Amino acid sequence: MFTGIVQGIATVEAVTVRPGLNTLAIRLPEHQTRDVAIGASVAINGTCLTVTRQEGATLYFDAMQETLNRTILGQLAPGDRVNFERAARIGDEIGGHLLSGHIHTTATVVAIERPENNVTVWFELPEGWSRYLFPKGFVAVNGASLTIGEVRDNRFNVHLIPETLRATTFGEAQVGDRVNIEIDSQTQAIVDTLARLGYDRPASNTTNLGSASS
Repeated sequence: MFTGIVQGIATVEAVTVRPGLNTLAIRLPEHQTRDVAIGASVAINGTCLTVTRQEGATLYFDAMQETLNRTILGQLAPGDRVNFERAARIGDEIGGHLLSGHIHTTATVVAIERPENNVTVWFELPEGWSRYLFPKGFVAVNGASLTIGEVRDNRFNVHLIPETLRATTFGEAQVGDRVNIEIDSQTQAIVDTLARLGYDRPASNTTNLGSASS
């Protein structure tokens, strides 16, 4: 499990492409790799991956075809920067919300607004996924637990404070970028249960209740 509190930014050093499998060599800050064990779980842009090898501060991960199909990991190239979080341990502070590291879908950055001292980023989801998004609810974007601001049809936004921009790759985001999305599991369970009982959520055109920063 993960907390959605990104621990830093790592750099892709190499990508080895084989049929149905990409091996990613990713360099983390050295102090974040001192006690890593082979088989440990690390979230890379929110995707739970298993450490298969370590060379100094560089960790190796295998991403199989299903992972490449469902996430943006198949787009990664040497030099790309990614968010990372090592798996949570019992006793760790849960500063965000619990994540599984299993990506549901991807979204596209469609607008970036830069009011004074913060940034608002708008994302567009594939049809059907916005039913799980609510203002003030949670969503994980590239592994970061964020509070949802507005939801408009299949688009939503988040408001990012300077610390979030510093500690994650969101400070480098550009319109057109694709990101990994993990829906809050409790929200998904409630929405799906109500739908089975005949209380499906109606389509929403515009909702604006503001947002807390993350």
